[in-house]
Amino acid sequence: MIRNLKSSSFIFLATLFFAGPIFSAEIHVITSGAFADALKVLAPEYEKQSPNKVIISYGSSMGAAHDSIPSRLARDEKFDVLILAGPALEGFIKSGAVQPGTRVDLVASVIGAAVKAGAPKPDISTVPALKQALLNAKSVAYSASASGTYLSTELFPKLGIAEEMSKTAIKIYSERVGTAVARGDAELGFQQVSELISIPGIDFIGEIPPEVQKTVLFSAGITSNVNHLGASRDLIAYLASPKAAPTIQKAGLKPLLPSLPW
Repeated sequence: MIRNLKSSSFIFLATLFFAGPIFSAEIHVITSGAFADALKVLAPEYEKQSPNKVIISYGSSMGAAHDSIPSRLARDEKFDVLILAGPALEGFIKSGAVQPGTRVDLVASVIGAAVKAGAPKPDISTVPALKQALLNAKSVAYSASASGTYLSTELFPKLGIAEEMSKTAIKIYSERVGTAVARGDAELGFQQVSELISIPGIDFIGEIPPEVQKTVLFSAGITSNVNHLGASRDLIAYLASPKAAPTIQKAGLKPLLPSLPW
């Protein structure tokens, strides 16, 4: 009997020794605003099914603001995963900051408009109506990232109102357009739908017309100085999975459910 107890104890201790503790990694992620609200909800859900912990930072996809993703990478801040506009991610792949073959397109995002809560909502349902709404507004706010770049460099010229908008349009840095609109800093604001709908103090008008809409893919990539490659892949796989899709849709984005490159 004593011999059997000793044998069982040895097997139990040996199992603990060889199995070791469950490995837990801290995955450092920086995301641009379009995917931020979705990630805030998805990260805790991922942590429930994984020993890994997700550390989230935020920054715009492009631009020279001190907290933009390009500026933070230029300061040698370290991240495992970047989530931002696909074209901006491609730039980081070309520069070597992100590993080739790790890009995963997570969602499609479109541009919408908002006004301060309780203010009259202009008609933006057609291209002529949108043009008139832009011309009628005393001030128009747009982001310093992907959607704002499209508005200022493509849409305004296409509508033939670039000169007029140069006098009334305001580029918003380091905060969401909706926040500026809620404060009354601008009468009309444009940004990715997912960055507008959760802002208190504004009324969402709707998406801009399909004829002038700009759909932007927001993508994840793994940095070249990643600390936890396997854990980073695991997190991206979760974000790209059907499990994450309902949360992504609720955040105002279209999940793409892509196949993974690894």
